Order: sequence, then C-alpha cells, then structure tokens
Amino acid sequence: MSGMESQTHGMRIGHGYDLHRLEPLAPVGNGRPLVLGGVRIEHDRGPVAHSDGDALYHAVTDALLGAIAEPDIGQLFPDTDPRHDAQDSEVFLREAVKRVQAKGLRVMNLDATVILERPKLSPHKEAMRGNIARVLGVDVSNVNVKGKTHEKVDAVGEGRAVEVHVVVLVGR
Repeated sequence: MSGMESQTHGMRIGHGYDLHRLEPLAPVGNGRPLVLGGVRIEHDRGPVAHSDGDALYHAVTDALLGAIAEPDIGQLFPDTDPRHDAQDSEVFLREAVKRVQAKGLRVMNLDATVILERPKLSPHKEAMRGNIARVLGVDVSNVNVKGKTHEKVDAVGEGRAVEVHVVVLVGR
C-alpha cells in the first residue's frame, strides 16, 4: 500500500474528550437530567447540551472515530440539526461502532476517566461499564470507568461542569 491509501490493519489508538457545562435542572435552569454512560444519575444539575448531554458516551464516540481517523461527533451529528435535539447519545455511539466494524476492526479495550466534583460515581460505575460494553459488543472486563474530582479547582471542581477523557484500542 502506498502512504496515501487507508491503512486499517494492526492496532489503532483513539482518544476522546468531552466537557459539558452543568446547570440547575429545568424548569428552573437549562440543564437536562444528568446521564453518564447511559445511566441517569440523580443530581440537582444537568448538562447544557443539544443531545441528552451524555459526556461519557460522547467521549467514547470520539475516541472510536479518532481511532479510525473519521470525522468527530460534532461533524457527524451537528448541534444545528434538529433531529439531534435531546437525542439519546447511544445513537451516536452505535454509529461509531458501526464505522469501526466497517473497517474490519473491533474494540480491544477502553479506559475512561470521568471528572466530576459531585455526585460520586462509585455507585454507578458498574452500570456504566456494562452499558458501554453492551454497545461496543465486548466483555465488560475490557471496559474501565474511573471517577475523579478536580479538588474544587476551576468549573469542574466547582461543580459547574463534567469532563471526560477516553482512550480506546481497536484492532483486528
């Protein structure tokens, strides 16, 4: 193959990132219910987003798309498209998985870090891992979700935002 042709053999790494501002829940504020990794979490704040604002699914989606050098979530599912208003982010993730599979690849493992001052993620991490594994079509042992705080520093540490980083390995 020449350097200009698509090369999808071997292992590929993708990194995904997302950040959503958190605001009081509607009708008082603009925030939607807090959903992370497909799990609705009781909280007095929720993400300001065009879709359901699931920052974990968004970062996983971008990590997968990055691994196969495809357009990012914002290009594939623009916030200017009314079809995506309040859209379940699993739709975006499923499309990314489909694109990975179309390249003859599969997810080997995934590591995610959710940075959120409150609420604590510990009670929800296993459900998040299970949801991600189900959508990716992998065993839950290949999916890790960690919760961290920002030690009260900046918007995340002040509880005004949620931040997520994801690294994924795909291969044949």
